[in-house]
Amino acid sequence: MAKPKPLMTKSSGPDDGAVQSALRTLDAEASGVAALSAALKSDLGAAFTAAAELIRKAKGRLIVTGLGKSGHIGRKIAATFASTGTPAFFVHTAEASHGDLGMITADDAILALSWSGEQPEMRNLIAYAARFGIPLIAMTADKDSTLSKAADVQLTMPKAREACPHNLAPTTSSLMMLALGDALAIALLEGRGFTSTDFSVLHPGGKLGALLKYARDLMHSGEALPLKPLGTKMSDALVEMTSKGFGCVGIVDRHGHLIGIVTDGDLRRQLTRPELLTLSVDEVMTKTPKTISRDTLAGEALELLNASKITTLIVTDAKKPVGIIHLHDLLRAGVA
Repeated sequence: MAKPKPLMTKSSGPDDGAVQSALRTLDAEASGVAALSAALKSDLGAAFTAAAELIRKAKGRLIVTGLGKSGHIGRKIAATFASTGTPAFFVHTAEASHGDLGMITADDAILALSWSGEQPEMRNLIAYAARFGIPLIAMTADKDSTLSKAADVQLTMPKAREACPHNLAPTTSSLMMLALGDALAIALLEGRGFTSTDFSVLHPGGKLGALLKYARDLMHSGEALPLKPLGTKMSDALVEMTSKGFGCVGIVDRHGHLIGIVTDGDLRRQLTRPELLTLSVDEVMTKTPKTISRDTLAGEALELLNASKITTLIVTDAKKPVGIIHLHDLLRAGVA
């Protein structure tokens, strides 16, 4: 019985056929996005602004609709709008004619995706929008299509060649629709001043949700906080460091303000001094340690730890230490 041939006998390189195909695909799709960007700087810009304003003024929700590949892209666009502060959901164009039109109210706005603008399934939805005066935005590549002519705002995208060698499979066109949908969502996000705090309310789960937790949610406080006053002997500071388990001890003045920190690194740098344990923390500590506030996002805390190449941050309020966060706390929370 013949042995099956291995799938690959050598590693792929720049001359590999699959890699070359991938590069041609990426070049084709990049050219489509570049053409879209150029169009926004020209004729498409005014329509884009009108579409953003129409969505912003809608009293209800943004209804994104499409079918086929445009439908798949529409689902993603609706999800992006919803997670960035614009209430939105997806209605499949074909299902709309079988009862789902009831999901759409007169207070809503519709964003309809169709590269050709001539899908017959779209006609009932167009008629419904006209009947109840629901604003309609068309995202197509043909300004003379049935969908574009029926729309209040026409987002007419530039024609672009598909990455498919036969110019058939929706590839470049799908990416252009997705990019334009993302651009609309972010324009509305920025226009309403949507913050990372707002985002955390809508996205409490997963790694993004973890990144958007606050320092106050993760910090250790009270008796767990390693602190010693100025003038403390290093022998006592070392006991505090060891018992609290954070690899550091914060140093406070007589007003309770944090003015320094002694870390494992400080100890290593002083190991050659035989009198180390009898020294005062004043002689060993690092002054003005890195600190964060209770309202610092976990993602920002992680960035500061990485940038400073340290493992702990003391949380302060009016210069007084109120908590401590270790890199391991962020890891357990799923931030890193």
